[in-house]
Amino acid sequence: MGSTSNSPFAEEALLKARIEDAVRLCKRRSSPVFIGFLDAHQQAVAKGMLPKGEDVIWSFYGGHPEGERALLGVSPDFLPLEEAWFPLTAMAFRYRSGEKITHRDVLGALLSAGVRREMVGDILCGDGLSVVFVKDEVVSFLQEEITKIGGEGVHSEVPFIGELPAMHTFVERRDTVASPRLDAVLRVCLSTSREEAARRVELGIVSINHLPCTAVSAEVHEGDVLSVRGSGRFRVAKLGPPTRKGRLFVTVEQYV
Repeated sequence: MGSTSNSPFAEEALLKARIEDAVRLCKRRSSPVFIGFLDAHQQAVAKGMLPKGEDVIWSFYGGHPEGERALLGVSPDFLPLEEAWFPLTAMAFRYRSGEKITHRDVLGALLSAGVRREMVGDILCGDGLSVVFVKDEVVSFLQEEITKIGGEGVHSEVPFIGELPAMHTFVERRDTVASPRLDAVLRVCLSTSREEAARRVELGIVSINHLPCTAVSAEVHEGDVLSVRGSGRFRVAKLGPPTRKGRLFVTVEQYV
């Protein structure tokens, strides 16, 4: 039989144990403790596990306002968390303008150097520049180890304090829906029939804000992120106003 260590249940149990350890350590030391980087799904799950009313406060921070992968900070309630306390650094790799280096190229280089995935946050790639948010403890190592990415020579800049490359680009779709139900909005996202959209929900491959949802009638709200395994992610950019016939205008944006 194969190992189940990578199952969602095992991963959530491990995350819960890490959060409980962080809370205990925070209380014992009376100082902040940090976990991560956590991806968007892990953050959504963690929010349901974090204590309420136990003399601790918590927040997520990934190094920039649109951060997706983020560190979780747990602190005594008398010590509000400040962004500057999170042990992360924006590290830039510069290379020749016009050379195409992708998120996958950068992540592959870091992992090949022996850095664990949880040490790496968001990776933003632009023209001649890639910026990656990493745990402070691996910065010096990466400065020495990473001299090429995707076959292209690079030089590092730490800390990076310039304008960040765009986090995402989007393809926009507009339509009308009978109601803000998940199957109706998902039909617009996938450019398919409502029946096919409902089938995918029932298969358990759809998430709302990074948490699985199998209810085709679940209500979708403006700003929600819908994920469909194998088909990508979508943001509900605008929902409404109603049309003259009582339907709703909807604008969705697909992450590309």
